[in-house]
Order: sequence, then C-alpha cells, then structure tokens
Amino acid sequence: MTADVGALDLKEAGTVLAAEAARFAAFGWMRGTSGNLSVVLSRDPLRLAVTASGHDKGELGPDDVVLVDGRGAAVRGGRPSAEAELHARVAALTGAGAVVHVHTVASVAMGRREPGGIVFRDLEMLKGVGQPAHGVEVTLPVVANSQDMTELGDRLAAARDPRMPAVVVAGHGLYVWGADPRQARHHTEVVEWLLELTLAEG
Repeated sequence: MTADVGALDLKEAGTVLAAEAARFAAFGWMRGTSGNLSVVLSRDPLRLAVTASGHDKGELGPDDVVLVDGRGAAVRGGRPSAEAELHARVAALTGAGAVVHVHTVASVAMGRREPGGIVFRDLEMLKGVGQPAHGVEVTLPVVANSQDMTELGDRLAAARDPRMPAVVVAGHGLYVWGADPRQARHHTEVVEWLLELTLAEG
C-alpha cells in the first residue's frame, strides 16, 4: 500500500492491515479468526501495528489494530495477537517493514512432508522472492512449533535463510515478510504458489 511505512499513524496502519487481511481471508488463508498481520511504524524504538486478537480477518476495520513494542507488548489499543512478539522479533531480525502470518493448507502439509526444509528449483516464480529462476536451489525453512514466542523466535532466527523471506512453522502456518505491506503480500502469494505447486506434484 505504501513504501514509507514509517510515515503511517496507527489508524492509517489499521486501514492498510484491514485491506491486506481481507485479501488473504478471501483466499481462505485466514479462516475463522486465525492469522495476523503487522506493519512497522518506527524503528527506534521499535513499534509495530498488529491486528487485534479474536477478530474475523475478513471483517477488520481501521481500529482493529494494536500498537506494540519490540517485545510484542501492547502500548496502545486492545489485545494484540498472542504472536505479536514473534512479529516484532522478525522485524528486528530481518529489517522487514511488514510481516504476514497465514494458516494455509499447503504450508502445513508441506511442513509435515519436508520437516527439514522445502527445496525449490528451476521455477520462474522464484523471481518473485528475488531469486534466479534457474541454476540455484532455495530452501524454505521449516521450524518446530512452540507456544513460547521467545523459543519460536530463536528457532526462526537459527533456521532462516536470508534468500527466502519466509519460514514455515510446522503444524501451524507460514510467516512471510517484506519491506512494506505490499511487498510482504507479494512474497506471501509467491511462496504460497510455490508450496501449492510442490504439494500438487507429490
């Protein structure tokens, strides 16, 4: 939606995240109240707008967002997602301006099939995550799930590949990031396409 994420205020961020959530919900990637999105509002100190907990992601409005700090704790607004701490960790670790967490069937299925990581090669869609279409192998890491966000963040930090702006959390879903909400959305759509193709090929 905007490249200059630092210029957003909380309500503007809520409008952006509501639109992005509605798109993902329409794909069936945020069923029920699952999934969460965030956008970085400032770096020093780190502050993120995160979708509020317990809301249908296809029906969010501009106020359904919470301002959180670098530990994922609420600074202003209601109750953030339980995974807000992981969003903050990803933003700090990768320099991302936006983080997407969706619960897709393909990510869970492929995480079970390939617990050591999902390898992609010789696919034109790899260009969508900044990689060559041919001649290289790119691995999407898979990490074990945990309800402890600090532990899960440690696993993500240890496993992530800088060439792939995404990680599968086994039995849970997909975390993807980008410089801003638009790039994070594009990365999410590309990674999900790669997962769906690989799953279909068996």
